[in-house]
Amino acid sequence: MSDIPLGPAELGFIAVYLLSLIGIGYCGMRARTENSLKDFYLAGSGVGFLVLVLTLYATQYSGNTLFAFTGKTFRIGYAWLMSVHFMMAIIVVYLVFAPRLHRLAKRESFITPADFLEHRFSHRPYTVLASITMVVAIGNYLLAQLTAMGLLLQGMTTFDPRTAFVAGVILLAVIMLVYETLGGFRAVAWTDMIQGGILMVGFAILLFVVLDHFGGLAKSFETLKEARPEKVAAPDALTIRRWFSYIVVVGIGGALYPQAIQRIYAARSGKVLRNGVATMAFLPLTASLIAVLVGVTAAASPELATLTDADSDRVFGEVCRIVMDESPFHRWLVVVLLAAVLAALMSTADSVLLSVSSMLTKDIYHRQINPAASEARLTLIGKSLSWVVVTIMAAIAIYLNSLENKPTLVKLMDMKFDMLMQLGPGFILGMHWRGMKPSAPFWGLLSGLVLVFALYPFGTLTNWGIHAGIFGLALNLVVVGAISKLPLGQALPPKGFA
Repeated sequence: MSDIPLGPAELGFIAVYLLSLIGIGYCGMRARTENSLKDFYLAGSGVGFLVLVLTLYATQYSGNTLFAFTGKTFRIGYAWLMSVHFMMAIIVVYLVFAPRLHRLAKRESFITPADFLEHRFSHRPYTVLASITMVVAIGNYLLAQLTAMGLLLQGMTTFDPRTAFVAGVILLAVIMLVYETLGGFRAVAWTDMIQGGILMVGFAILLFVVLDHFGGLAKSFETLKEARPEKVAAPDALTIRRWFSYIVVVGIGGALYPQAIQRIYAARSGKVLRNGVATMAFLPLTASLIAVLVGVTAAASPELATLTDADSDRVFGEVCRIVMDESPFHRWLVVVLLAAVLAALMSTADSVLLSVSSMLTKDIYHRQINPAASEARLTLIGKSLSWVVVTIMAAIAIYLNSLENKPTLVKLMDMKFDMLMQLGPGFILGMHWRGMKPSAPFWGLLSGLVLVFALYPFGTLTNWGIHAGIFGLALNLVVVGAISKLPLGQALPPKGFA
């Protein structure tokens, strides 16, 4: 992002906010009822409506929404309204499997996403492969969030850029680790509630200051219509295919985020879950839509005419720089907005970290290495693994940033949805199809992942506009269907689904 150096008072405001998160972690530790995995990773499955909605919101919308979505809209125009649709598609997919999964999780005391797969299929290779797939997919996402944290702190200070990046990554990672280690999921959910609220306010501030400074949407539309008509034109066939590809890939992959599945487990009741998911259906209008409107307005602004499409990732930073120069009031609005971006990054990172450590602890260490480990020992292992994972990821983020050709945030996150959607047959079909054989989702997942990685060098296939994950899922479903219909062995009926 562009440099937006803050003064001592403004940096002090950010510092107070960060330190308050540690206090919330301490409160989460005091509120725990037992030293167990369920209490540490799910807060005892007692999350209420408001906390559930805001923790889902803060987890689903990261700082990437502000940076990448405004930049993408700046490049392609109104066609990126598809982002509102694919974020809503996640909610549609939730409704297909979340209510049943929640009831089953309550009865069987699930902790990790793979607990359901083990319960449903009792196929150890599939449980292990699914766990590894989820860890790799969201581990890469954690790396992207840590990188973005470093870049954000780098842009907010006047220190040497490399020193500022390293300090930003380490400082924010340590704060996140401290409050998460103290309070577990309870602390993460409570901080997410605050961060989600700040993020909503931040999006509203962003729309207000942009429209106030750059003019209304009607003016922007007319300007683009004359200067860049392709950004307001009706989408062509290729764009439409990309649109539907995004909806399928993000809709399925986003609903299968491990951290999202664990929030389904953590809901206090079925009613809380249903009301929370129903509310989430409207929240893309407060996030994705605002990012699109800001991107369109920026694309029409003469003040940003020197920015090329290649510079589009700088749009958000440039908008902030322009607005904060207007008055002290606008400057402090931007400070609150930057706090919202920081909140979004940290809320996504802490949720991802908690899921990664829970899967490594329960699915790998407990299930494969030490089945006799006590709850207290497993909780200690989980906390320790969080520190190990973040240390490794922070080191990788710092190393990658030191390279001459730095990978972009988009490249760091490219494959997570393509990978996660390959778990759809196990979670979604497995929830409803009694005839699926235990080995079928394993071979389907393996086939789908192989094809995704084989197609990865091509990106979104240029001539067709379809993501590699869709081809992988198609092969995945064919393999699952073929194996389940072969007259070899018996299907394993879903346990407790009657």
